[in-house]
Amino acid sequence: MLSIVIAKAKNNIIGKENKLVWNLPEDLKHFRKLTEGHTIIMGRKTFESLGGILPNRKHIIFSQNPDFKVENENVQVVHSLLQIQDLIEGKEEAFVIGGAMIYNFLMPYVRKMYVTEIEKDFDGDAFFPVIDTNIWKETSREKGLKDENNNLDYYFITYERK
Repeated sequence: MLSIVIAKAKNNIIGKENKLVWNLPEDLKHFRKLTEGHTIIMGRKTFESLGGILPNRKHIIFSQNPDFKVENENVQVVHSLLQIQDLIEGKEEAFVIGGAMIYNFLMPYVRKMYVTEIEKDFDGDAFFPVIDTNIWKETSREKGLKDENNNLDYYFITYERK
């Protein structure tokens, strides 16, 4: 099953200049808890923004550059949707983690979304698509912890395809 994990601002901003535009440690913990032990799917720019290979996860990186390579047993570079389908078919939940192009590209195949929605607008250059309530049903919502390290209002929301 293909799922999305995303943190987005109220105005659907997900980043600026290939970086997050907020600091929310609880969201990073939530991301780790969801994705550890699973396959994560991302574009090349998202992979480069991670600063390295995330432990205890298989990485599938989509790149249009046929020369892009990563030498690591936990990383597979693909150049087409068919290659992604072959790698995740019949497997347990795999997570699309960005960026904007990859979210748009794979959205038709996604069954579930784990959305951290930050209750603030941000300035940015990467957007998540508007969540269409004709297609998606909210199945859970949990208020995120607000403290000195997490100083924004946010919710962990799960959506499932209707």
